[in-house]
Amino acid sequence: MGVEFPLRVLLIGNGGREHAIAWKLSQSPLVESIIAVPGNGGTATCPKVTNDTSVSAEDFPALLELARKNNINYVVPGPEAPLVAGAVDFFENAGIKSFGPSKKAAQMEGSKTFSKDFMKKHNIPTAAYENFSDYDKAREYLDRVQHDVVIKASGLAAGKGVIIPTSKAESHKALEDIMKNKEFGSAGDEVVIEEFLTGDELSVLTFSDGYTIKSLPPAQDHKRIGEGDTGLNTGGMGCYAPTNIATPDLVAQIDRDIIQPTIDGMRKDRMPFVGTLFTGLMITSTGPKVLEYNVRFGDPETQTVLPLLSQDTDLAKIMVACSEGYLDSILIKVEPNYSATVVVAAGGYPESYAKGDEMSVQTPPEGINIFHAGTKLADSKLVTAGGRVIAASATAAQSLRAAVDKAYEGVKLIQFNKMYYRRDIAHRAFKPTADTKEALTYAQAGVSIEAGNQLVERIRTAVRSTKRAGADAEIGGFGGEVDLSKAGFSSDAPIMVGAIDGVGTKLMIAQAMRDHTTVGIDLVAMNVNDLVVQGAEPVMFLDYFGCSKLNPENAAAFVESVAAGCRDAGCALVGGETAEMPGMYKEDDYDAAGAAIGVMRPGDRLPRHDAMAPGDVLLGLASSGVHSNGFSLVRRILAREKLDYASPAPWIPSSSSSSSSRSTTTGDALLTPTRIYVRSVLSALPHLKGLAHITGGGLTENVPRMLPKHLAAEIDVAAWTLPPVFAWLRRAGNVEPAEMARTFNNGVGMVAVVGAADADAVSKQLEEAGETVYTIGKLIARSDGVAGCVLRNLESWS
Repeated sequence: MGVEFPLRVLLIGNGGREHAIAWKLSQSPLVESIIAVPGNGGTATCPKVTNDTSVSAEDFPALLELARKNNINYVVPGPEAPLVAGAVDFFENAGIKSFGPSKKAAQMEGSKTFSKDFMKKHNIPTAAYENFSDYDKAREYLDRVQHDVVIKASGLAAGKGVIIPTSKAESHKALEDIMKNKEFGSAGDEVVIEEFLTGDELSVLTFSDGYTIKSLPPAQDHKRIGEGDTGLNTGGMGCYAPTNIATPDLVAQIDRDIIQPTIDGMRKDRMPFVGTLFTGLMITSTGPKVLEYNVRFGDPETQTVLPLLSQDTDLAKIMVACSEGYLDSILIKVEPNYSATVVVAAGGYPESYAKGDEMSVQTPPEGINIFHAGTKLADSKLVTAGGRVIAASATAAQSLRAAVDKAYEGVKLIQFNKMYYRRDIAHRAFKPTADTKEALTYAQAGVSIEAGNQLVERIRTAVRSTKRAGADAEIGGFGGEVDLSKAGFSSDAPIMVGAIDGVGTKLMIAQAMRDHTTVGIDLVAMNVNDLVVQGAEPVMFLDYFGCSKLNPENAAAFVESVAAGCRDAGCALVGGETAEMPGMYKEDDYDAAGAAIGVMRPGDRLPRHDAMAPGDVLLGLASSGVHSNGFSLVRRILAREKLDYASPAPWIPSSSSSSSSRSTTTGDALLTPTRIYVRSVLSALPHLKGLAHITGGGLTENVPRMLPKHLAAEIDVAAWTLPPVFAWLRRAGNVEPAEMARTFNNGVGMVAVVGAADADAVSKQLEEAGETVYTIGKLIARSDGVAGCVLRNLESWS
């Protein structure tokens, strides 16, 4: 007798998977009602669903009595336990159709030994393995094999019976825990020891009626409790789909070489599979291989992939088609969206954790679903009732990143004591290879060098209109000057030189780190270095500090760091302005700018264009780090890598950090202040023909600013080692070497032009003054069409 509509469903289970199934089934016009046994706090409020805790989900006769009492005509067992125990056979023998495999077919999950032997028989790709029910023989096998292994309890262990040891000692300990100490109970009476496979894991959910297969988009879950896939195994802490490794060709290969042969083999072995087959795969260098089969919807994969089904794709219709053998006539439409799920667990999970904590869950906006798992209603209050408590799932059309961000927005709607969740769900998708990673640029980060150059050209006429005696009002150099002797002052009056600059978005890192003790040094450095390249000695400095609400501690720390920079540069901090402007900035945010004033004698003026000639040597003075330019791109790279400022700096080995046990954080490393070159450069000034401060625009844009139009700089970037911070930024951001050269200083903060005969002596003098000096190139004749800065060996940065 076939299934008659409308359906009155008995849904067995109480996890997130069951809530997601109830959510999708309740949308079907073919479903009249759903009774969830026992259900959870989410199913309790789901349309068409009623929880029933009067009977046990394991008591089949009591469930049958409940079903008959409520005129149930379709049963959906959610977890593996009732399926392995024969729930489908039991209800169908009683005349009620069910969705799922027979007890015999459910052995594919109930016994890992059975499933591995099945794969060997039907030539389905899997890891090499041996089965053991004798502890001593298993121990001898571990001593004998040379490859890494995975040890699996053969029976059901709630998704936790898989141990991946990292040494022989761990292997023996795991084997002892499973077989002798019965960590997983009778599930460990027999074990499978198999070869450890490497690659990317995928999970595929496939509907089948015993003949036809229809697979949903492959998903990737996160089994480990800790971020970066560390710590103990769990039932799953998050999931996303589709994955970037699941190409159409790979999906077709999995269906063709693994899933269809599995369904065909089960039918040939007289145990046709009906229901949802979960296939766990490792995508190895030699192709996909099966890690395991589950005979039901996965968790949290179900919460991730069901929301990808279109509104008009009816889960009830699919289930009945599987049960009655006509799945080939059903259209399953998957929307071209992205989906992500973040599981929120009880503190302490997967070890000991509390239950019964009261919790609150706000109503999610469209595109976000909250799927309950370990929750229940107690005295009309929602409380925790399990380890994996609840999950936020979200879909987005734009990108996987958008879906993940929405899922984390969903997590913010959940509150309970000591809640825990991983903050890196889908991290593997966001760390692709250099071949597939988007190459970031300074312009993508919101900064356009070209736009800045265009602005200079546009305002040049307006600026020229302000010229006066002693000042030609030309812009484009590192600073501006007024010759006081030509401005009506005494004939021996010096030339005044001024520079003005800010710190840029490096301030955002200081504000995030609540560390304002270095950015004032940056502010001074950016200005006085621009003065000294013109041959001027800085004599005074003024600062500007703008905020919405003045925080005296922050402002004081900032000004104190400005004073430190001034002491280093040998100039006086003579004044400043603090502007408190409510509403202009957010909270404790602030902006800062500064102006440095210097003096020089005409004979010291740089650059000396008439003295420059082809063959002159270019000396590079080492930088102290990123200095104060390129931080918009730096922050973009950090965001894509999901690296926060409190994380250890990935370019600094832990052994290279300070002698204390604390690693240098990313924020601390990036806040290293800009190097001030004033004292060392002034000591060598008589021998210098030109100087370029390497700021925004990098080597490419700044070096030509000191050169006459008939000369160009030829720089060999292999002449110095790219510092680790820049090497990491290039790799992580997949930044093209040419883009690196026009964005960052790349380890050279100042470039000097000296005569070839003076190069060694000047290098020695600068080194004695504390600088690290590289000979990086030379001046060459510049013909039409040749750039002002020619960079050789850029490929060395790759």
